[in-house]
Amino acid sequence: MQVIAIDGPSGSGKSTVSRLLAERLGVARLDTGAMYRAVALLALRLKIDLEDGELLAGLAQKMNLQVDERVLLDGDDVSDEIRTKEIDRTVPFVARQVRVREELVRRQRSWADTHGGGVVEGRDIGSVVFPNAALKVYLTASEAERARRRAVERTTDDAAATGAMKMTAEAIAERDGIDSSREASPLLVAEGAVVLDSTGLSVDEVVSKIVALL
Repeated sequence: MQVIAIDGPSGSGKSTVSRLLAERLGVARLDTGAMYRAVALLALRLKIDLEDGELLAGLAQKMNLQVDERVLLDGDDVSDEIRTKEIDRTVPFVARQVRVREELVRRQRSWADTHGGGVVEGRDIGSVVFPNAALKVYLTASEAERARRRAVERTTDDAAATGAMKMTAEAIAERDGIDSSREASPLLVAEGAVVLDSTGLSVDEVVSKIVALL
């Protein structure tokens, strides 16, 4: 089983890079962040206390989730719903719950077994989920570039995107702090990972660099 692990903070380009990398290699791809976002969406819908790890873990265990090009949660397409600012604010609280992570890691490993490996993106893929991955890449970018990318993702209006960049930068810095300091599977550069700074590089250039590493 060959897994290519793509880790990194918000706005580093993981989703776009991993998608194009999987297409170029002709392998499956898993966005593990979408799994945590699905749990966060369920928690908001059911008004569950975000500090209640047992209840959140129960949601993770019982949900019917399919993560592919689209994300299906209990039969409903929630691909767009899990990408809102409200979910952005909620998902760090869900992701720091140990029992939730245990369940989703189990699902992620099961996915890799079923697909015979593939490109897997997230924040703890090379460090926890697949420490023996064939290749580990820690993708990053400057804070300004990450804020710009995330702001553009959230709006097609240039003026609005520019105005949102300051708030986006603050939100990213807060998310980085939570992810890096959480007790369960903190965001870090995994042992043996190649750090790749995507600032100033096109997506194709980043993908080509990763393919060259293979």
